[in-house]
Amino acid sequence: MSLPAYPEYKESGVSRIGKLPSHWSLSPLKRNFILYGGSTPKSDEEKYWNGEIFWVSPADLSKLSTLYIDNSARKITCAGLEACAATLVPKGTIILSTRAPIGSLAIADTELCTNQGCKSLVPQPGADPLYFAYCLLASTEALQLQGKGTTFLELSADELGAFKLPFPSYVEQIAIATFLNCETGKIDTLISEQENLLTLLVEKRQATISHAVTRGLNPDAPIKDSGVAWLGEVPAHWSTGALGYLCSIETGATPDRGNLRYWGGTIPWIKTGEINWLPISGAEECISEEGVANSATRLAKPNTLLMAMYGQGVTRGRVALLEIEAAYNQACAAMFFGPRILPMFALYFFMAAYSYIRDSGNETSQMNLNASLVAKFKITIPPIIEQTKIIAFLTREITKFDRLKAEAENAIALLKERRSALISAAVTGKIDVRNAVGKGQAT
Repeated sequence: MSLPAYPEYKESGVSRIGKLPSHWSLSPLKRNFILYGGSTPKSDEEKYWNGEIFWVSPADLSKLSTLYIDNSARKITCAGLEACAATLVPKGTIILSTRAPIGSLAIADTELCTNQGCKSLVPQPGADPLYFAYCLLASTEALQLQGKGTTFLELSADELGAFKLPFPSYVEQIAIATFLNCETGKIDTLISEQENLLTLLVEKRQATISHAVTRGLNPDAPIKDSGVAWLGEVPAHWSTGALGYLCSIETGATPDRGNLRYWGGTIPWIKTGEINWLPISGAEECISEEGVANSATRLAKPNTLLMAMYGQGVTRGRVALLEIEAAYNQACAAMFFGPRILPMFALYFFMAAYSYIRDSGNETSQMNLNASLVAKFKITIPPIIEQTKIIAFLTREITKFDRLKAEAENAIALLKERRSALISAAVTGKIDVRNAVGKGQAT
């Protein structure tokens, strides 16, 4: 897209904006908007909650995928509104989060109020809310720099009111907003396509791994019921078995943190956060030989499979292969396989079984896994020659999927950069979009 500049420019006096078209002005928000803060009714007063009045918080704004908001996670009653300092603002008001985080925004598509984490900007005659919403989006970093506070950064009403933005004529505001709506819509469509591709790649990658480790590579191989509900059918010449019969499982430990002689040595010491499917070639912390000798931690050789047994997020149930000799903590289980299972095959199997493994932890009184539970997991046991072929196949396929994933992620990043640059250029007058509006596509 190639768009002309304006014929003449002048210095704005604000470094983040630079030069402005000569007929534009620079104006503080308080000159073109009435600013209102938000508030929260008492949480223990039932009569204040679950009413019909939308009550927007920064969390509501951060979840949006459009520039408009017409709903909220929580609603208050008329009594709740009257009992606090929140103000009901009209449709067309810009709602801006001014803490945790600063800068999320939307235009009210209905009458609503907010909590104290937001400011409401009610436009005055001559101010188009959509144009100024784009201006504020382009100024997110500058707004965040205005925030003050120790526990969390907050943008005060005074700082926000004094914040200066470019102010073209109302006709130009409409033209710029219309142009940006059209062009960002096209970019958003492209971003959505790439995000959908990412979702499909993740699903296809997982399906490819699951099929290979449970059904093999020969589509014509006779099959049988595995006897394991979640595994279903497997090739008839494969067997299945509990991990406890195929490998020894050992947990690690943490040397005494209070003894400095145990820490800062040369032996890598692995924690669950470092187990993320990728080969482990180093550690965030190291311990000494004395630390190993005076604790229950163990040393595992390269090609040992480690599993993260603890973690409320995505960590629990992940595995990784060691490329180095390392010790590990009590939240990790090391699996030392015998001759029937190749560790790399087991890693791919656990990738396929990840959700099942995590659910197994949920069945106990605690969220964590433990060595006894891990020992009971059933795994497929193809002949070693087939395991070798499956490993080679999956290594090739995963490399392809990861390359396509990286390409899609890079495309998304570039599109988002292009979107931000286009908004910034349009709202600061670096490009003249007046004649581009209505043409469908600027050239």
